[in-house]
Amino acid sequence: MSDDVVEGDIVAASEDVATDVVDERTPAERERDEYLDSLQRLQADFENYRKRAMRLSEDAAARASGDLVAKLLPVLDAFDLARAHFSSEDTEEAQALAQARGLMLDTLAKEGLERIDAVGAPFDPQVHDAVAHEEGDGHQVIDDVLRAGYRWKGAVLRPAMVRVKG
Repeated sequence: MSDDVVEGDIVAASEDVATDVVDERTPAERERDEYLDSLQRLQADFENYRKRAMRLSEDAAARASGDLVAKLLPVLDAFDLARAHFSSEDTEEAQALAQARGLMLDTLAKEGLERIDAVGAPFDPQVHDAVAHEEGDGHQVIDDVLRAGYRWKGAVLRPAMVRVKG
């Protein structure tokens, strides 16, 4: 029972000390502490705003570059058709077209463009657009790529147009 009284007295005494500490501050010190707290909150809010603005700017730039690449896909398709047309010839024009196509694909690949055109790969409706089907064994695989598909930084920009077997 005496332990309870002692513990109660200690608690009461520590509450008095805490109250005395708060009461000992002058109005100028309290005002200073309030200003410091509001300044710290303002700094944190500004830092959050700066990070959010930077993230929005990066997202807008990524969307803009993705839109530009999407507009360049018909040019890549034209290069593919020209390469198929000149595949049997070994002329300077055919070599120039192949070099221009390779240069464009390499440049875009360095920025995040991936080509989707694997013949023999399993059919995936997320990255392939099946426009024709041939009978075969039970597994659906890509038999022929009619138009290449592309990924831009991991996201499917345009699905590959394919013929499926299986």
